[in-house]
Formats: sequence, C-alpha cells, structure tokens
Amino acid sequence: MFNQVKIKYLTLPIQMRASFWFLICTILQRSISIITTPIFTRLLSTEEYGQYSVFLSWMSILTCFVTMYIYSGIYPQAIVKFEDKRSIYSSALQGLTIGLVSLWLCIYLILANLWNKVFSLNTPQMVAMFIVMWMNAIFGFWSAEQRVLYKYRNLVIVTLIEAILQAVLCIVLIYVSSDKVTGLVWGVAIATFVSYFYLLIRQLVIGKVFYSKEVWRYTLGLAIPLVPHYISSVLLNSSDRIMIQKLVGEGQAGIYNLAYTISICGTLINQALLQTLQPWIFQKIKAKCFEDIKKVAYPALCAIAMVNLLVILFTPEIIKIFGPTSYYEAIWVMPPITMSVFFMFMYNLFSAFEFYYEKTTFISVATMLGATLNVALNYCFITKYGYYAAGYTTLFCYILFALAHYFFMKHICKKEINNIKIYNNKILLIISLIFLSCGFCLMITYNTPFIRYGIAVFGLTILFLYRKRIVHLVRYILKDRYNA
Repeated sequence: MFNQVKIKYLTLPIQMRASFWFLICTILQRSISIITTPIFTRLLSTEEYGQYSVFLSWMSILTCFVTMYIYSGIYPQAIVKFEDKRSIYSSALQGLTIGLVSLWLCIYLILANLWNKVFSLNTPQMVAMFIVMWMNAIFGFWSAEQRVLYKYRNLVIVTLIEAILQAVLCIVLIYVSSDKVTGLVWGVAIATFVSYFYLLIRQLVIGKVFYSKEVWRYTLGLAIPLVPHYISSVLLNSSDRIMIQKLVGEGQAGIYNLAYTISICGTLINQALLQTLQPWIFQKIKAKCFEDIKKVAYPALCAIAMVNLLVILFTPEIIKIFGPTSYYEAIWVMPPITMSVFFMFMYNLFSAFEFYYEKTTFISVATMLGATLNVALNYCFITKYGYYAAGYTTLFCYILFALAHYFFMKHICKKEINNIKIYNNKILLIISLIFLSCGFCLMITYNTPFIRYGIAVFGLTILFLYRKRIVHLVRYILKDRYNA
C-alpha cells in the first residue's frame, strides 16, 4: 500500500507536490505556535502575555515602514518578471533591506526613550524587534524564491528547524529571565537569527550585488505607494490589542490576545483552500467561465462556515486547553472574532477580480476604510463596554470590508466583462445570515454543555454524510487547475 501511495505521489505534477509541501510548512509553523501558546499562558501572567501581544502588534505596524513588506508584496512577482537576473535582484533587495533596517534602527536609537514611551516597550525588546523584522525579511526573500522554483524540501527543513528552535529557546529564556517578556522576545530573535542569517549570506554570495540603483529605485517606486495599504491591513488586525492595553489594561489585552490568536488559527484553513482556489479562479476569469466559479464558491463558503461554527461550539473547551482559569472569560469574545474569519475568506472571492484586472487601488481604499472605521469604533466602544467590544467591532468591520470588495468587484465586472453577474446576491446573503445566526445562538449554549455536545454530534454527522461531496469538490478544483 505504501508503494502505491508513493507511486501516485511521484506521478503528481511538481506544482501540486510543491503546493502540498508549502501548505505543510505553514501548518508546521502554526502548529508549533499553537502548541506553545498554552505553555506561554501558564508561564506568563495575563499582564505579561498582554505585553507580548502588544510587542507583536507594534512589530506588525513597524514592519510596514522598516521593511515595507517588500518580500511578500513585490518580490514574488518581480523575481518572475526578472527571471533572467533573479539572483542579482534578490541580492540587491537584501542590500536594500539592510539599508532600511539600519536607517530605522538609527532613528530609534537617537530618541530611544521617547519611542519606548510611545510603544510601551523597553530598549532590549525594541532591539529584538528590529532583529526579528530583519530576519523575517531574509526568510521571506529566500522562501519566495523557493516557491517560484518549486524547491520545497529545503523550505520544509528550514521552517521546521526554526519553529522547534524558537519554541525551545522561548521556554528556556522565560524560565531563566527576570523579565519574562524580554526573555520571550529574545528567544524569537535568537531563533530567527540562527536559522535565517545563512540565507542572507547565501543570496549575497550568489548575486554578488549589494547596491543597484536600478533595482532599488524600481522596488521603492512600487513599495512606497503600498505602505498605506499595509498599515491599514495591520491596523485592522492589530489596533484592537494596542487600544485595549491603552484604554483598559495589559491583563485584558492578554486575555483578548489569547482569544484572537486561537480564533485566527481558522485562517489556516482559509489559506489552505485559497492556495488552491485563487489560481483556479484566475484561470476561470481568463477563460470567461464564470459559472464554474459560483459552483465552487458557495460550497467553499459553507465549508468555511462549518469549520468556524465547530470552533465556536467548542470554545469553552479550547480556552481551558490553551489557558488557565484567569483566561476563561475569553470565551465571550472569541465567537465574534471567529466569525470574522468567515468574512476574511469571503472577501478573497471578490478581490480576486481586483487583482486579475490590476485594480489594486480598490484594495487599498477598502483596507484603509476598514482600518479607520475599526480604530474609531474601538475607541468609542472599548471605553464604554470594555475589551469585549473589540471582538464585535472586528466582526462588523470585516463584514463591511467584504461588502466593499463586493461592490468594487461589481464595478470591475461592469467595465471589464459586460456587467456579468458572478455571484447570486441572495445565496451569499442567506449563507452569511445563517452562519451569523448559528454563531450567536451557539454562544447561548456555553452554560449548557449537554446541548452543545448534542449539537456537536449532529454537526459532525452532517460532515460525515457529506464527506464524499467535499472530497469530490476538492478533486474537481485540483484536476481542473492543473489540467488547465
């Protein structure tokens, strides 16, 4: 049987095998992060865990300026465009990143005391942050190159080494450090430096170029206009934790961060499905086969809804696993955040048209509006109702975010494809309303476990009965995609 599986695996297209292993890389990183979360919540107080969540939030925001996410936004497309001089381009961008990190580090050090007050962090934590941002960029450049070339073996190895090393170092340094949060962030910094620094040397040695006026000017010309989009995206995802810390307290920020971290794990399912679905949608748009898109989109939405409803259903048990009793009140904020994951998936079905027809301005506008509204609503409602409100403002903003992309998609379809109707409004609305209604109803059952367990058995039975249809759908997409 093993030989049969091996033969079938080896006969798969290299793209399909690579996609599978790239997904494994993501799962490895997230899985080890999930495993270490209950350890951290027991080694750190809610206040200390709140400080760490603020550290991560500020790092996401500062990365927009320090490295401008060049490695994830521009670089993957550019190395395909400049395929004949990929090594030179990669090496030059490593040089550009070193220059940017050095510049911003100097700006920080000159006014360190001022910045420390603004970020509520100390100097060792900020220095560790700069190291992590730099190392993440190095890995981003290298991993993007591996994905383009379908070289998945080294990527899996490096990912696994870094994830395990980070987990071990973080736990050890938390134990031996008097300042546990600083020990934790330096565990991350050391692990990423040890794992990724060789990748920087490798690309510089192969490319032999540190500075290229042409490459730097071209890259900065594309990257700088995208900074508002990245900032808005990060604010939409991170502003709530920072505002909870400032308006309520670090302990509440820690509780909220645990709920957010667990809920957002659902995006792993989103990412896994989108890695297969998005290229397939692009192929269908190109072929003008719009009817095929909706046949797959509706079942995909239902599948994502079912997964998130199961998470909501078992939220009390999940919180007990991931945190001590001091975190238990997170059960009341986790459901709305989990429901947000559904709309994160939904808007990708619409934004695919914006990407295909190169209307990225619409993406920036939608993101900026969503982020601005999220900050405003958080300020109004967190001060009045406490940190619980942040979960509901997040859900509300992602619903509006999906709506904005839907209307932008309709505008594009009107101009580009003779106003063809891609999705049925009523079906999308019915799926969304049923999902939201079920999600909120499940919250009512948190104090009646027998009812919840009965619902769980019913839901799992439905999934089992429709398992063949789900498998058939996945096979249909994969077959259609790789035979296109």
